[in-house]
Amino acid sequence: MSEPAIQGPAIAAVRSTEAAHLYPFPHPWNPDGSGKVSAESVESWVKARLARHQDAIDRLLAVQGPRTFENTLRAYDDAVSELAATGSQTALLDSVHPDKGVRDAAQALTQLVAQASVALGLNQKVYQALTEIAPDGADEATRHYLDRTLLQYRLAGVDKDEATRARIKELQDKATEHSLNFGRNVQEDVKRMTVEAAQLEGLPQDYLDAHGPGEDGKITLTTEFPDYQPVMTFGQSPELRRRMFLAYNTRAYPQNKQILLDLLAIRKELATILGFANWADLATADQMMESAANMQAFLDELDVASKGGAEKEYSMVLEFAQSVQPGLEIIDAASRGYWLEQYRRSAFEFNSQSVRPYFPYERVEKGVLATAARLFQVEFRRAENAEVWHEDVVAYDVYEEACDREERASLIGRFYLDMHPREGKDKWFSAHPLIPGVLDRREGEFAGARQIPEAALICNFPGGKPGDPGLLQHSDVITYFHEFGHLMHALLGGRQRWAGISGIATEGDFVEVPSQMLEEFFRDPHLLATFAHHYETGEPIPAELVQRMNRAGAFGRADWVRTQLFYTTYSLRTHTVDPATLDLDALFQELYARFLPYRWIDGNHMYASFTHLVGYSSNYYTYLYDKVIALDFYSQFSKHPLDDPTSMRYRRTVLEPGGSLPGKEIVMRFLGRYQSADAFTEWVGEEFQAAASVYD
Repeated sequence: MSEPAIQGPAIAAVRSTEAAHLYPFPHPWNPDGSGKVSAESVESWVKARLARHQDAIDRLLAVQGPRTFENTLRAYDDAVSELAATGSQTALLDSVHPDKGVRDAAQALTQLVAQASVALGLNQKVYQALTEIAPDGADEATRHYLDRTLLQYRLAGVDKDEATRARIKELQDKATEHSLNFGRNVQEDVKRMTVEAAQLEGLPQDYLDAHGPGEDGKITLTTEFPDYQPVMTFGQSPELRRRMFLAYNTRAYPQNKQILLDLLAIRKELATILGFANWADLATADQMMESAANMQAFLDELDVASKGGAEKEYSMVLEFAQSVQPGLEIIDAASRGYWLEQYRRSAFEFNSQSVRPYFPYERVEKGVLATAARLFQVEFRRAENAEVWHEDVVAYDVYEEACDREERASLIGRFYLDMHPREGKDKWFSAHPLIPGVLDRREGEFAGARQIPEAALICNFPGGKPGDPGLLQHSDVITYFHEFGHLMHALLGGRQRWAGISGIATEGDFVEVPSQMLEEFFRDPHLLATFAHHYETGEPIPAELVQRMNRAGAFGRADWVRTQLFYTTYSLRTHTVDPATLDLDALFQELYARFLPYRWIDGNHMYASFTHLVGYSSNYYTYLYDKVIALDFYSQFSKHPLDDPTSMRYRRTVLEPGGSLPGKEIVMRFLGRYQSADAFTEWVGEEFQAAASVYD
């Protein structure tokens, strides 16, 4: 990262941060300003924050006289803010800190914070106080916050008797423990294998350079994503692909199998106590989807819509594979990515390795930041003195772009980039909101920031080592755009009066819309030409290559939908079937056969590392549901989205509200109607439509 700041499409000079006074409390990764962190220091930090949380609750309950938003909801929101900031930052340490002792302490403390959150959600006195607030005169966002809070209290079981509430709390505490253990097992189970150099035929040269032989002449590979993905895409050895597939899809197995069953049993009991037929009905009760029946109807619709296209895609790839490898009867699960790549090379004259030299990690980071800055009219400045948890982490402060050089830009928030794998770090790609932003309200007017939002990206891209340019595949770049969409939602939506509706605080089945919408900008050749330059020659990526990349990328979308339906249906069924009779492996194989044509490989226990079963629980449908909305949103942009005023309308209407409006209302305000599946249907069939037009 050679440039310290990104401003609009251009690079701005380094300027000192103005953020220090807006971060009044230290982070747990540097609790006393010394740069030293230990299990003891993290524990002390968490307990101090929990004490402030309790002080806010005490203040709320001590109110005399009529309940108002300022004397009751404000105290409640302060308590919520403390829990959100404490829990998210402690969970971050559990995911990323290099010291296992600190990670272990953070995991235990994350559970402690979760217990405090459960206790707050079952506190009848707090609930009663909130119900006594007169809603007269409240703005729309405040009314929505109060209504949603009261609904969530009821869904938590606050109206149950004392013994029942005690049982709910016990179950919730156990669920938190199981969830944390599930994630930690995945995080720490990095499998290794040794291979001969000849088995790496087909892998890119930079991959070979980064995986030299040891003293015994053997090469060591791991299940870290930068090792795994190239093997599955480019590796010519079926044996190696199979070994890597099984290693990757047996992470955290068998230990997570029983943990998942125990977690499902807890969720079933909770749903029963709360009066729901199953967990999926409870989990959708406050979502846009509203019920498990609606979810199933949505999935059934996509099942019918995608089946024919996916069968056609598979038959085309299989026919090609058989022409290359006579006698091949079926493509197995470990060879799916490889044969899709080979087919795209033949059918579209597109070799995905051909674009990697245009996507060295540092240029991609610069390009993503420049794109977001230009779209949303913000400025990114390197926060050189920011406290970070590892030397590889960089921080940026986000400013509202000033209209002219004399105007002082206002600070919006801060984000951290932790983008390359290392031992003990979380193995996936995700955005972590850390601190909810809160505006300061004085005398009826918002007067600056009371608390600036912070968020982080935790990813595992290639690069980050001396001499390694970190050449990304085009799917990696899409992932970067995706996660940055989450980041902008967290920060631009983080200027709210209330912490409880700040940032990514919408319904859970709206949170993927901003990330999936931003993915689509990656397809614009004019945008890519601004940053996708060859790492050796500096040549911009040719528009003709981007066109071939887009055509190749469009092939296989129906297959992608079927894969998502497989994961989504599994997440739903595991939360509707009685855990006492549920066979996780049999259901996994049954649904695989229903949705996917590739030969099943015995020993595949991918569900044991499917962390979305912990996070999204039954609601993994969010990715498909939000893809429909995101594509409808993107269809509103012109062919030159970087210069389209729609981007600022999108920022104001979709991102900035955070959780201050229901998701359906956000959709209505941006589109002027509810979402339509037309853009999604066109997107899925784009390649076949393009092929048909050639013969018209």
